[in-house]
Amino acid sequence: MSPVYKFSNVGGFLTKNLYTSALAGNTAVVNDKGSMYPLGVFTLASAQATVEFTNIPQTYKHLQIRVLSRDDRAATANSVNYRINGDTGSNYSYHILAGDGSNASAAAVTSANVTYGMIQTSASTTSNIFTAAIIDILDYSNTNKNTTIRTLQGYDSNGSGHMRLNSGLWMNTAAVTSFRMIPDASANFIANSTFALYGIQA
Repeated sequence: MSPVYKFSNVGGFLTKNLYTSALAGNTAVVNDKGSMYPLGVFTLASAQATVEFTNIPQTYKHLQIRVLSRDDRAATANSVNYRINGDTGSNYSYHILAGDGSNASAAAVTSANVTYGMIQTSASTTSNIFTAAIIDILDYSNTNKNTTIRTLQGYDSNGSGHMRLNSGLWMNTAAVTSFRMIPDASANFIANSTFALYGIQA
């Protein structure tokens, strides 16, 4: 790395100071609140039973995962469940609001060993139609409260489709260090499903 020089007008620019950083003598840069930083982005090259982000840094306020996905279950659509930090205990709950353009429904589950997260297209849906989802993991590093997960997702299948808003709860105060997504019915995410994890600055 080339050195950084600071020139002084004392003595008619005859003096200089040598620094190893361009930030020397300056106020540290403060990131803008609400800024998003990519932590991991990948597209599946082949079918995969689960997708998991691990070793999540604890330096942000919230996490957001953006998904385009589909699975190979022999059905029109399939659910995807979440687990945090590998926890398989019955300490998850969730609420669902759903609509398909004609009907609306709601559901709630407590004391589950996963939190229901999203619905995605499966093998019986028209080819190349993927579900889009945004998953927010709020206050994920706060060890004074349980973790809340919010998912907004949907898909359009050439005139028919589905939209859902889910709220999930992990009843544990540990910081979130890993997040796993698991298709139901032993299905697999198919190739070209894409997952992107972002940290959101406070």
